[in-house]
Amino acid sequence: MDGTDEVKSLPDWRVLVVGGASGMGKTGVGRALARRYDVPVVEVDDIVEAVLAVTLPEHLPEIHFWRTHPEAAHQAPESVVQWQIAIAKALEPAIEAVVANHVGTDTPVILEGDYVLPGPATPDGPVRAVFLHEDDEEQVTANYLRREPEAGPQRHRARVSVLYGRWLAAQARAAGVPVVAPRPWEDLANRVAAAVGDAYANDVASARTAATQSVPRSL
Repeated sequence: MDGTDEVKSLPDWRVLVVGGASGMGKTGVGRALARRYDVPVVEVDDIVEAVLAVTLPEHLPEIHFWRTHPEAAHQAPESVVQWQIAIAKALEPAIEAVVANHVGTDTPVILEGDYVLPGPATPDGPVRAVFLHEDDEEQVTANYLRREPEAGPQRHRARVSVLYGRWLAAQARAAGVPVVAPRPWEDLANRVAAAVGDAYANDVASARTAATQSVPRSL
């Protein structure tokens, strides 16, 4: 179901960024790829918590915004999205430092989260990125319901995710970063790996295509 293969392959990147809005399947595919490549996952949420622990609201008001203004999460979806964008931009220096550290120390890692922004695409470089985007609000609502059934249908949150996801997808395409649809879930990990130029995934895809083409058509 997670699209992983039994044989692990060493990545030719040092940081693989998996971005996109909440409810798009980033965590699942990040873990699947971590198992495939035998590398750790760094969640941007952990970076947020670390920054919150060592700063005050007056230092970084955007990053502290949801704690200082919890009621803002219930504003119109468009307003919530603007705050998410502001938070992501405020976090950029911290995320860039983590990326630079892993490139500098030559230690592969998968970086996953809602607040990571797409940078310039480097198809053959040490930093690769892919963004997941699901544009169907009903599907995102269903994703949340499956993940958090006790909360019931979260339609407002799903609307926010789709709007923020559209913005992220547009930013990614402008930067030359691939945008991948989460569905079908079964081969998502393979599609993400292929999208970022993973040679192993491309070899697998080519072999499957060749095998399909070699099957004779029935008369």
